[in-house]
Amino acid sequence: MISNDRQTPLRVLFLTTSMPVGGAETLLVNLVRGMDRCRFAPEIGCLKTPGPLGELLASEIPVHSRLLVNRYDLRVLRRLWRLLRTRQIDAVVTVGAGDKMFWGRLAARLARVPVVISALHSTGWPDSVGRLNRLLTPLTDAFVGVADAHAKHLIHHEQFPADKVHTIYNGVDTDRFAPGEGAVVRRELGLPSQSPIVAIVAALRPEKNHELFLAGAQRISHALPAARFLVVGDGPQRAPLEQLARTLGIDAVVHFLGSRSDIPDLLRAVDVFALTSHNEASPVSILEAMSSGVAVVAADVGSVRETVVPGETGELFAAGDLEGFVSATLRLLDDSAYRAQLGEQGRQRVMRQWSLQSMVQGYQTLIEQLYHAKQPASVRPSNPPAIPQPVDSHLT
Repeated sequence: MISNDRQTPLRVLFLTTSMPVGGAETLLVNLVRGMDRCRFAPEIGCLKTPGPLGELLASEIPVHSRLLVNRYDLRVLRRLWRLLRTRQIDAVVTVGAGDKMFWGRLAARLARVPVVISALHSTGWPDSVGRLNRLLTPLTDAFVGVADAHAKHLIHHEQFPADKVHTIYNGVDTDRFAPGEGAVVRRELGLPSQSPIVAIVAALRPEKNHELFLAGAQRISHALPAARFLVVGDGPQRAPLEQLARTLGIDAVVHFLGSRSDIPDLLRAVDVFALTSHNEASPVSILEAMSSGVAVVAADVGSVRETVVPGETGELFAAGDLEGFVSATLRLLDDSAYRAQLGEQGRQRVMRQWSLQSMVQGYQTLIEQLYHAKQPASVRPSNPPAIPQPVDSHLT
């Protein structure tokens, strides 16, 4: 039986598909590592394989995997139900849309888990919520958006009740991602010490639109032959993107680095950080770059404008606008003083509102408040933590 004793750490299962090296997955690693172990006992559930980050966490907390054999495997519901009951889970947080959001919430209610939360990180394809997941809205205590505009999207587009939608900003470790010397990384990668460097850190998937980044790299290298370009991340698009770089004649100046564990060090060697996505919510990679004092050029999609403020922390261009991307990047590369100013102001902005500590506290407060609200009055705390305010449904 699930304990109501609030002196016992709440058992929280974060359910996702897998944990490859990516923005949302890294965010989840940082979240569970930051949770107060006196109050919470986090666990990870992966419908498929644990992935590199899941395997990393398995030495620290319980990680459960291979719960779903295939997309038509209805037995996943019983497996999840048994897991939730056996582990005496107090709160389930589904991370992302799709199967984990559907099966996780349904199993949680069947297992009588007190708190059911859905955390979402996208504003559409390939992670749109879908009709079946909307049908389970009554079984869900809260939906988490990662930025103000994202939360409004969940209300107005996904049609979730405004009183169930909460904003918890993505957060990064501002001590780990901090400005510093990048000469060592440049030497390791064989990059000239004076070469301007433009980098993108994103999974190599279609929605990230690396094709635009490479087309822009071709144009930028014509104007600045010394410029070099780093593509950090891996995924199904790697081979075609490498071929595209060869076709464009820029394979000598574009470095595909794959997945890296030294992103803070890499960012210290970068002059301009770019993100060319078709759609985003609040990308962690932008926050990491800003925290590192790097000026950002990004597509004006999702909630990116809340962090990348034109003329203050970076530059924006319309999604898919090659000319806008190239001109904004060249403007920053040509003006080192302006670039440094944007980088400094970007770091200050992240430290004020998008720190790791703020994100962790937001989840902890939301989970505790919802949990205590489900308990009989005789066992509720006299001064429960204040819940993060839902988004105003009248905001546009």
